[in-house]
Amino acid sequence: MKARVHIMLKAGVLDPQGEAIRHALGTLGFEGVAGVRQGKVIEIEIAATDEDAAKAEVARMCEALLANTVIESYTVEIL
Repeated sequence: MKARVHIMLKAGVLDPQGEAIRHALGTLGFEGVAGVRQGKVIEIEIAATDEDAAKAEVARMCEALLANTVIESYTVEIL
């Protein structure tokens, strides 16, 4: 089973990489970009056969290692 994890900075946490991207888009002529938030996507292949169990296992992975839950939020999608 494959899982996809989307990790983003929480609202209110400064995103300097997102701001750098927003600025670069402006210099390339893309007007009207008011804000950019950047994150990461991780795909994980796991042996679980039950979708709920797989989602719970990946959530435990996020809590333990993949996401810094103090400043980041995550969503888990089973593919």
